[in-house]
Amino acid sequence: MLKSMNEALDYIESHLNDEIDDIDLERITGTSIYHFRRMFSFLAGMSLGEYIRNRKLSNATFDLLQVGMSVTETAFKYGYDSVDGFSRAFKEWSGIRPSEVKQKNMLKAFPKLSFQLTIQGGINMDYRIEKKEPFKIVGVKKRIPIQFEGENQEIIKLAKSITPEQREKLHSYANMEPNNIVNVSYNFDDDRMEEKGSLDHMIGYLTTKEADFDQFDVVEVPALTWAIFSSKGAFPNIMQETWGKIASEWLPSSDYELVEAPEISFVGDLSDKNNVYSEIWIAVRNKDEI
Repeated sequence: MLKSMNEALDYIESHLNDEIDDIDLERITGTSIYHFRRMFSFLAGMSLGEYIRNRKLSNATFDLLQVGMSVTETAFKYGYDSVDGFSRAFKEWSGIRPSEVKQKNMLKAFPKLSFQLTIQGGINMDYRIEKKEPFKIVGVKKRIPIQFEGENQEIIKLAKSITPEQREKLHSYANMEPNNIVNVSYNFDDDRMEEKGSLDHMIGYLTTKEADFDQFDVVEVPALTWAIFSSKGAFPNIMQETWGKIASEWLPSSDYELVEAPEISFVGDLSDKNNVYSEIWIAVRNKDEI
């Protein structure tokens, strides 16, 4: 997997001045563009779009300072529709306007990435693979900002907004494990790894029942295979650490790849936040089945 990811980086590098084709990336990586973007974000800590933009602007800096290209020539070389658009992006990235590069003699660089698999600590990951028939997630949702560390205050506000009557009604729908309230994230912005985007977050229950579900939001989930990771430790740190290990260690070395589906998590008793049981569910498929 990492070999094909690095080959994709080489392809991107050779096409910074022209079109980067999703079909070519799928052919190189042997997986969907969705999966490639997700894996890239997990491994690189930034979205694919941000990486490509930074590489273009890094090369543009060199062209402006060393090659002596004009701002207009540089803007169109790297695919910007207008000089103003290029200038805004360049200033946001470097802190100065492209017209000031020669004057200030400043050269900011963003090197090409390469991926390597590093296993640290030799810590076991507890997980199981389960196939599940179609089900629904019924609950209350809200569009919230993406946050990687600490407790997301918008999720806390969402949880507090659910009335006792709503919780009782939602619980009456639950008829499949974990038979408890779950947190569900989906509809991620493409720039999820910049921690600037947003996602839909739902608090609710899993069910196979058929009902009108009153005023609640419903997400339909098809039959899928799920990798379910369990952990126990300080909340929310343990879940965030588990996510990091899934992305950087388990996925690159496993026989599975991600499937586009909601990401589900379950948190147990929070009375002792230093010893909380939690589960993370991600939809996967065996690479041999593609």
